[in-house]
Amino acid sequence: MNEQESAPVSQEPEGREPVFLLPLSITALAGVLIAIHLASTLVLNPDGQVDLLFWFAFQPYRIVVAGVDPSIAIPLIWTPFTHALLHAGWEHLLINVAWLAIFATPVVRRYGAGPMLFLFLISAFAGAALFAATTLYSQVYLIGASGGVAGLTGAAIRFMFQPVLMARDAETGEPVVLGRRLASLREVFVNPRSRFFTLIWLALNAAVPLVPLLTGSALSIAWQAHLGGFAAGFLLVPLFERKS
Repeated sequence: MNEQESAPVSQEPEGREPVFLLPLSITALAGVLIAIHLASTLVLNPDGQVDLLFWFAFQPYRIVVAGVDPSIAIPLIWTPFTHALLHAGWEHLLINVAWLAIFATPVVRRYGAGPMLFLFLISAFAGAALFAATTLYSQVYLIGASGGVAGLTGAAIRFMFQPVLMARDAETGEPVVLGRRLASLREVFVNPRSRFFTLIWLALNAAVPLVPLLTGSALSIAWQAHLGGFAAGFLLVPLFERKS
């Protein structure tokens, strides 16, 4: 990242506070997720909701049956991404929107809206890929933004726990904020705060498959999408660092 990082410039007239504290791109993405869920629950009848899942949720089993009927596999072109726009219920949606607001915000402020959206989509794809690798024959659907949000979480961890770098202006001697440097993979695990957060996050998601065995509950959480998305954001975020 360029060591001379400028502070965000407010577009609001002087003396006025912005209505929304979130960046516009995050507000827009959250609005799209909410609008889609509203439409699916209030406008579509049960048959329409089934069709919505068929055409826009990700189902790995399509890969298996593609040899028998190739037309069934056509939605695989877009469903690794569009599954991130659908949710199973309001609780599912609101948890993902809250997590999006928390971890997408530092990514947008550092890199901008375009890189944030790219990381969200490519992480959703990576989450779908790991989900497919572990559920290929189960005929289950994957929906939810959690893979994309997990990718933004992985990206943010690379810098949000690092110390703020300071310097002094050569002419005035005033302190200048340089920003936070992107941590290397090693530095993430050397820093106590980023190491603790990362290991706890990975451990909790890796333990999800054990919950039904220990409690007898029918817990349905796509931990594969979380882990795949997190890895994508964690590893790909250096692509958006500005060169010195």
